[in-house]
Amino acid sequence: MDRLTSFGNDPFDKPPCRGCSSYLVEPYIKCAECGPSPFLLCLQCFTRGYEYKKHQSDHKYEIMTSDFPILEPGWTAQEEMALLEAVMDCGFGNWQDVAYQMRTKTKEECESHYMKNFINNPLFSSTLLSLRQMEEARTADSAIPFKPADDPPRPSFDSQLSRDMAGYMPARADFMEEFDNYAEWDLKDIDFVDDDSDILHALKVAVVDIYHSRLKERQRRKKIIRDHGLINLRKFQILERRYPKEVQDLYDAMRRFARVVGPVEHDKFIESHARAKVYDRVKRVREDERSKRNMLCEVLQYIHDDRACQQWLHKQAAIDAGITPVVTTITTSGRRSAPPLNLTGLPGTEKLNEREKELCQVVRLVPGAYLEYKQALLNECKRQGGLRLAQARSLIKIDVNKTRKIYDFLIKEGYINKA
Repeated sequence: MDRLTSFGNDPFDKPPCRGCSSYLVEPYIKCAECGPSPFLLCLQCFTRGYEYKKHQSDHKYEIMTSDFPILEPGWTAQEEMALLEAVMDCGFGNWQDVAYQMRTKTKEECESHYMKNFINNPLFSSTLLSLRQMEEARTADSAIPFKPADDPPRPSFDSQLSRDMAGYMPARADFMEEFDNYAEWDLKDIDFVDDDSDILHALKVAVVDIYHSRLKERQRRKKIIRDHGLINLRKFQILERRYPKEVQDLYDAMRRFARVVGPVEHDKFIESHARAKVYDRVKRVREDERSKRNMLCEVLQYIHDDRACQQWLHKQAAIDAGITPVVTTITTSGRRSAPPLNLTGLPGTEKLNEREKELCQVVRLVPGAYLEYKQALLNECKRQGGLRLAQARSLIKIDVNKTRKIYDFLIKEGYINKA
């Protein structure tokens, strides 16, 4: 059984008793097992063991009351809330009015308790200080931050800086000439009188609604200018020039989207696009470097073969020099490999891409036969949803090593998939 604070002292702030529908007066009972909406009972219904639908009289319950001290003895939670409400209503320092509204404490008691627990209390002071620091840290992280004390500056009237600031008056935090400056002229002569007809009255209301929409647009534009630091345009331009040329061009292209999001979100949007371009450039460099080293896996199995290593080194040197290497087959010593097949003038060569041409040269397979084998494997893979090497060998009646190379090539290039 717990002792918890209520929503307030006013019974109209709480739902009525579920048993007798009367207004709840502290203390009252709250069922700890029924929910999510609170099941509240007055003391009379609780003592009678009132039950309703899923609520049973033996459920766990909580006593809801604010009649207990929080900060110091003699001041209940209910009186603490009443004191804060009275200070909010009457103003700080009007202790006579605060005491009159509370009715349970004197002027001196209200002043002493408030100053001791809410003004001079180090716990509340540190809490307020931390909240202020958090707010300053949040507002400092803006696109073009400035402090109202010294920025925007306060130039003399009709100076160059004043014209650059579009007539902004820092002391009043407003502009000399507003956006849609003559919006009020359309309704300055409108007067609502009792003998207006329904049509005339509706017309006047429509004019006022239009005026409200124009005021909203004016406030929207002023908010964009202030949030993005566009009041001091010269400083904004100086800060923009510090960015690289690529980022400046991106700012110019994306400036129209600044009105949609806040300054921090807009800067993050620009930064993410700039970094994406850097990432793409670095990725291309990395892929180029990787493509230059893609033969290492092929030569590892021949690492102890001098002739095979020599062939790999020659091809690697050609790639590093930017020269297309001659297609060669790395073989182990003791076996003499056949030279690559010359595809010049062979039918079907124009239908092959560069990787397929290299395959036909190495495997010594004419393009027409390769295209026929490829189509047969594609049709079988599509029919069965996948293809195994044994199935490929049963379809292609050629050397098993050539079949395996064709099968592995089509798998690698994504033409077919394994079953």
